[in-house]
Amino acid sequence: MAGRGSSRLEIGSPASPEALDLFAATAGADGRRVVVGALVTDGAGRIYVQRRSLTRAVFPGCWDLVGGHAEARESVLGALARELREETGWTLDEVGPVVEVLDWEAGGVARSEVDFLVTATGDLLRPRLEPDKHSEGRWLAADELAVLLEGRKPDDRWVHDVVARGFALLRKG
Repeated sequence: MAGRGSSRLEIGSPASPEALDLFAATAGADGRRVVVGALVTDGAGRIYVQRRSLTRAVFPGCWDLVGGHAEARESVLGALARELREETGWTLDEVGPVVEVLDWEAGGVARSEVDFLVTATGDLLRPRLEPDKHSEGRWLAADELAVLLEGRKPDDRWVHDVVARGFALLRKG
């Protein structure tokens, strides 16, 4: 994964529709695919993560955020709501601050990603996982971050660091 994405999105602040449109337009003009991520919070200070299945081409067996690629002509928030629904069965409730903005590449595909702290409605105790994509999900407390390093290379702390930033934003209120 590479450096920060170039956009007018500010980490720790809510994103305006104009800033999200600019983010998506800039990514498209640069030939990058837009990726969204949701750090779902449960009101008890925890963040939901899920383990990618071993058959995934990119980051197999690693813990990850809920999220994925935006479809053609899909808004950033539309993609966020769709990915949350597809991967967990939950409905996007509130979109909080931006947690991360990043340009990265894997599998020969360049991407621009934006991740948000969010709340969701639905059966939060029983997410409906896509078994071909994810093998398990769990709610993490701030003192359980080390689990996010499982299956990753020693220099790959990205998910760990993003979730740690999410917990820091939760503490700030």
